[in-house]
Amino acid sequence: MPTFDESVINFAVYENGSEYAGIATATLPDLTSLVQSISGAGIAGNVEAVLPGHYEAMTLTLNFRTLTTHTIRLSEPRRHTIDLRIAQQNEDTVAGAVNMQGVKHIFVVVPKVDAGGSVAPASPSNGSGQYAVRYWATYIDGVKVREIDQLNFICYINGVDYLADVRRVLGK
Repeated sequence: MPTFDESVINFAVYENGSEYAGIATATLPDLTSLVQSISGAGIAGNVEAVLPGHYEAMTLTLNFRTLTTHTIRLSEPRRHTIDLRIAQQNEDTVAGAVNMQGVKHIFVVVPKVDAGGSVAPASPSNGSGQYAVRYWATYIDGVKVREIDQLNFICYINGVDYLADVRRVLGK
């Protein structure tokens, strides 16, 4: 294996592509497929049929170090576009070089939980927000590798839109 991933060096949180949103940690959503249980004559038990491109509701969590005007703005009950920009370190073991890779996650979210955190002397407040995800796109070195848009029937992963035929059949 000539190249392997080593670590996230750092990342930054932006709103609307340019407004720095503060120091945070992030928990990305889980992609949990919807399934249909199939049972009956001719099947020896139950089988789960995975519905391609259909996912459970997704949640993005941002844990902020302190309370700021921008973290308060993220609790406004409207859609927000959140941009996570990540510098990731990879090592080329053949060349003996460490390389930087850019990863970007773009989310369209609506706030659903605003946890105030705590207040103590000489400590971060550690407030957090949980956001209902309406859209999620991931880019690696500027190349789109994933786009999940449940409202517009898009499930694009590694160059294939797994819902294109569904949209065609539905006339979308």
